[in-house]
Amino acid sequence: MLTLAILGFLYDRPLHGYELKSRITGLTGHVRPVSDGALYPAITRLEKAGLLLRRTEPGSGAAPRQMLELTDEGRAELRRRLADPEQAEITDQIRFFALAAFLHHLGDPARQAAVLRRRLAFLEAPSSFFYDGDGQPVSAEGEPNPFRRGMLLVARASGAAERAWLAETIEQLEADAAGS
Repeated sequence: MLTLAILGFLYDRPLHGYELKSRITGLTGHVRPVSDGALYPAITRLEKAGLLLRRTEPGSGAAPRQMLELTDEGRAELRRRLADPEQAEITDQIRFFALAAFLHHLGDPARQAAVLRRRLAFLEAPSSFFYDGDGQPVSAEGEPNPFRRGMLLVARASGAAERAWLAETIEQLEADAAGS
């Protein structure tokens, strides 16, 4: 997810490391904060792979700052990752939201719809946080624990909202693809 976020934000425009870290933290929130110990080695790996460039610019104070920008190869790598996301980027909500934040860079409505269809299929599969003794999902109505029931109710409402958004967006993207 970190690599995807770096590529995505730098696809938008060049940024210095602190700005990039702030944007990634804003995207992932307190759930998955990004540390300097994770960010800067990732930037170095992407630079060595030819996906981004660093250039030094004068800073607002005495210290110069490192500006980061994508290469053409970096832009192509982002589009490749968006078109064919890993399964965890479909099934993990935070990773999916990071993917969705940059899906507009894919540019092809049919391919965007295909990614969203994968997420919708995942959400439509029966699942639960909790299972009974026979391995069957426990519903909110069948859960006696009020805290677990609350979790199930919130997940149901959130899932319904996301499925509705996905269906509507897929329909629009497919109409856009047909009209192209």
